[in-house]
Amino acid sequence: MLHTVSAFDRIGEENAFAVLARATALAAKGKDVINLGIGQPDFRTPDHIVEAAIKALRDGHHGYTPATGLLATREAVVRRTLAMTGVEVSPENVMILPGGKPTMYGAIVMFGEPGAEILYPDPGFPIYRSMIEFTGATPVPVPIREENGFAFSADEVLALITPRTRLLILNSPANPTGGVTPKAEIDKLVAGLAAHPDVAILSDEIYDVMTYDGETHQSLLAYPEIRDRLIVLNGWSKTWAMTGWRMGWSIWPDGLYDKIRKLAVNCWSCVNAPAQYGGIAAIDGPQDEVEKMMRAFDRRRGIVVEGLNSLPGVSCIRPKGAFYAFPNVSQTGWKAKKLANALLDDKGVALIGGPDFGILGEGYLRLSYANSEENILRAIERMDAFLRDTGPDAA
Repeated sequence: MLHTVSAFDRIGEENAFAVLARATALAAKGKDVINLGIGQPDFRTPDHIVEAAIKALRDGHHGYTPATGLLATREAVVRRTLAMTGVEVSPENVMILPGGKPTMYGAIVMFGEPGAEILYPDPGFPIYRSMIEFTGATPVPVPIREENGFAFSADEVLALITPRTRLLILNSPANPTGGVTPKAEIDKLVAGLAAHPDVAILSDEIYDVMTYDGETHQSLLAYPEIRDRLIVLNGWSKTWAMTGWRMGWSIWPDGLYDKIRKLAVNCWSCVNAPAQYGGIAAIDGPQDEVEKMMRAFDRRRGIVVEGLNSLPGVSCIRPKGAFYAFPNVSQTGWKAKKLANALLDDKGVALIGGPDFGILGEGYLRLSYANSEENILRAIERMDAFLRDTGPDAA
């Protein structure tokens, strides 16, 4: 038997892809499946972005780019960051990467090692904990509670910091809950972090444009007192419906930037050139399709919340960001993952069980409303029929 490094036995997964595979297999066998599990917009990438990438190919942009990304792409990120946050950053601090996960990986392996602790949101994106465990560091969950509107509590975060804490991971607007942490709470956290100058921060802001009900995204870039230890993760996937393009960016402090550049050289060399030209067009081009997509998500959000709250044993607070609802199913009598599996097998509705996002995800499901209004209504009807016809004793 081959002997592999034990760290690889600690790698977890993102179960949304496993559910997608199951749903696809069932559909291939003829089952009518409504997929509300995968976290990707159901819209096409806007045409002007596609055309920019095609033009780049035709113009001969077929070779390597700098490991940090084309200067023009990084300058586009600088313009977008200034427009969104009011903060000017240098292109020499911007890194272009193949998606958002390489930023997570880079930040976590920089600070994670045996004996270190890394704080991460729970429930939260599952790759955070997976990569922390891969490094041998101790994952320390930061509770994300429904009673707080699924925003983090500054007091709880600060209380979890110890002399072994190396990195704090934050995410707002949040996956899987749709929670948005208000500015007052972030102000309080940043003030408290002054007592912990050796703790780095990774702020996952991939859903920054996706807020509702008058909420606005508060970037941690707005706090100059932590800029020398702040890594900001963002990208093209969600905002411009470009998940398959594998295009992300991040902003790094001076002391860490060359480290992530070296990691890029060792791991992925660079991001493909035509995609970067598409990324420039996304940032600098018309935003009509983004605005149209956000209006559609907002309409769907209302349908989802109303529908979920009509189901027996289910309650759902109104998400303020991203395109996820995180309904509480604890009163149905079902364990969350078992309920998600049964809904897929029996009714063809693909959802993700809350425990796939952390220990505190039990009692919840994640529903992505990145699907049509018609399909969402059909899914709610099927869930209603299942819960009314199948009592809690079946759990």
